[in-house]
Amino acid sequence: MTANDEAQIPDIRWRGINHLALVSHDMDATVRFYHGVLGARLIATIGHPNFRHYFFEIGPANSIAFFEYTDSKTEPFAKPAGIPDARAPQFDHVSFNVADEAALLALRSRLKAADVEVTDIVDHGFIHSIYFTDPDGIALEASCWVVDATGRDADYGDGRVFADPNPVPAVTEITRDGQVASTPRTQLV
Repeated sequence: MTANDEAQIPDIRWRGINHLALVSHDMDATVRFYHGVLGARLIATIGHPNFRHYFFEIGPANSIAFFEYTDSKTEPFAKPAGIPDARAPQFDHVSFNVADEAALLALRSRLKAADVEVTDIVDHGFIHSIYFTDPDGIALEASCWVVDATGRDADYGDGRVFADPNPVPAVTEITRDGQVASTPRTQLV
């Protein structure tokens, strides 16, 4: 894509994640955890002979969804967030956004009260986080912004949020030119 092509494409105003689709091996336990423990409202269900697909609200117009496949031959496994694992080459973890550190502490207390193993608060500089897993072993994080980088113009000189001393070429192009010089081609499998 050339700079000329980009000039003709209107800006997209993202509104969050419509839904992130994950896999559950026990939908009942998934509902009990996401609705019962995390307090994420169950907002939709689809039932089909080959699968179930359930949706939970995680913010206005944002949801997380799960497929439970009939007679699935997959084996669930657990992996900690931020630790590479060859069985999960395209997925590491999901981080849910909470309002502030008080909400993060309240969630941590709620998780502990439900006998969910959870870390202490981890200071990542611009966000603070806690880590835990769901009943299928999916690595989860809850975070609050300390320096909110969303909903404002990016300040590439702000070392609090742009802290990679050796950024990839695309970041250098964005910083220098306001856009990437090229984009990768992808195709449906």
